[in-house]
Amino acid sequence: MTRRTVLGAATTAMALQGQNGPAKYVRFRKGTRVAYGALAGEEIRELSGDFLKGGKPNGTVHKLKDVKLLAPVAPGKVVAIARNYKSHLGTVAPPARPEMFYKPVACICGPDDPIILPKDSTDVHYEGELVAVIGKKLKNASKEQAAAGVFGVTCGNDVSERQWQGGPDKDIQWWRAKGSDTFGPLGPYVVAGIDYGKLMLRTRLNGKVVQEQSTSELIYDVPTMIAFTSKFVTLEPGDLVYTGTPGTTKKMSPGDMVEVDIEGIGVLRNPIKAE
Repeated sequence: MTRRTVLGAATTAMALQGQNGPAKYVRFRKGTRVAYGALAGEEIRELSGDFLKGGKPNGTVHKLKDVKLLAPVAPGKVVAIARNYKSHLGTVAPPARPEMFYKPVACICGPDDPIILPKDSTDVHYEGELVAVIGKKLKNASKEQAAAGVFGVTCGNDVSERQWQGGPDKDIQWWRAKGSDTFGPLGPYVVAGIDYGKLMLRTRLNGKVVQEQSTSELIYDVPTMIAFTSKFVTLEPGDLVYTGTPGTTKKMSPGDMVEVDIEGIGVLRNPIKAE
């Protein structure tokens, strides 16, 4: 991505934010065509291209109810952090540094897409999380550069099979425990121009609140974990950073509905289905 393109994306975001506060961006399917847009109430203003690449309104408007929302970003890579809320640690000491891991891009799915429980799975849990969307190339970034490199944020669910993660027959890596197909729900919108350092995150299972905590209580805040990651892995526009889950988690079963609701962003809903 060129500097002109990065500036174009920032200019578009600033222009859209200026109209109604924070800007909400989507990726959607209408018929067989996939496009990007900016959400305004119950309407989507279609963009000339990816909002991360400076796409601008092209004059076409769609009703939100007439399109299928997709995961708002098609990332090049997905990194996530483990153990980033004290409420999730129990009696375990906080980590001495951000504990990052990869989720494969194939795990990403969108709002209302089903989370599919693999046939051999027995203990699949939800993990509601704030997700940061990278907006510019970052390598050896300072915290200030990392903060400036965040285009926006969205809702995510770091779905995890606990037996594959830490049970008696656990794998050497979390490639299937946290990376099976559909184990990375994302959306519904990317929101730019919001203070993501103090948002209330709630996860609901079948309508009951099962996780509730503010992002102000992250052990490592978003710029810190991004700056740390960029020392070793170059982050590119569109890459995602799942920022950790609070509290305790529980098993999901076929027929359940899980919702990740983050203040100022929206609600990510996904039904649970068996393979």
